[in-house]
Amino acid sequence: MEILSPEEGFLGLGGDAPAPEGGEGAPEVVVIPFGLEQTVTFGTGTAAGPEAIIRASHEVELFDDELWCEPVSHFRVKTQAPFAIPEGIVEALALLEERVEGVVAGGGLPLVLGGEHSLTAGAIRPLVRRHPGLVIVHFDAHADLRDGYLGERFSHAAALRRCLDHPGVSLESFGIRNISAEEAAYLPGQSGRVRIHWARERDRWDLGALAARLRGKPVWLTFDLDAFDAALMPATGTPEPGGLDWDEVMRVLRVVLLSGELVGVDVTELSPVPVLHGCSFLAARLAYRILGYWFCRHAIPVCRAIG
Repeated sequence: MEILSPEEGFLGLGGDAPAPEGGEGAPEVVVIPFGLEQTVTFGTGTAAGPEAIIRASHEVELFDDELWCEPVSHFRVKTQAPFAIPEGIVEALALLEERVEGVVAGGGLPLVLGGEHSLTAGAIRPLVRRHPGLVIVHFDAHADLRDGYLGERFSHAAALRRCLDHPGVSLESFGIRNISAEEAAYLPGQSGRVRIHWARERDRWDLGALAARLRGKPVWLTFDLDAFDAALMPATGTPEPGGLDWDEVMRVLRVVLLSGELVGVDVTELSPVPVLHGCSFLAARLAYRILGYWFCRHAIPVCRAIG
């Protein structure tokens, strides 16, 4: 498959970028741009999400003021070139599964840039095969636990329900503030397997208990950008008021990435708006911070401890 040049790819790493410690032996992140847009039901534009995030990532400062290092010096980045996505949702998810399988088989960490949220159901399959007890940590405004929507089982509104079709998978969802009657009826039967951390209860989230549940467990992190408050992230198809701010998200991410074992990431649902380039930048900065928290937890002598 075609790989973009470092200058064109995620973070725009030209000749002046820091060389990863360990050289070719450093951990590798492979960015998969997957602009899926097949089941969107309100705002459109997710097909343009990956390109906008990658373009905005070229403006992200590589030095992280919290970690007090350049996280990119701890991993290598490869960005796959854009590729055609089949028109059928089942075929599209099968293609993404194949792409993620290739990354994981090669020892890399997949970072999928979407694209509508339904892509997660395809992205996790190679990891479920390797880690039957996979924990999905999910940021979103919506529960995405319908069994289907408007006749489509793989709708973005059913993204996490399709992930739970795998019996060993469990779910920790943060920022939820929109749920249907169907989903509300589904939840009581999933006690212990599905935990909803409601946005309205953010002051009472028990992150110590979360850390204990995640300790040593394989984690797929899926981040629908509408988890952020609509005032901060309006460039998404289904924005919701009452959402999370940057620091609230970072508080959870620190716990997740210091406790669990990250096996993959997706960032979804950016619908770029030309005059709101800050939204694309926010998505890019988020993706880089996730990688920083993960890779710099293994480099505490180099980076300041994450508080």
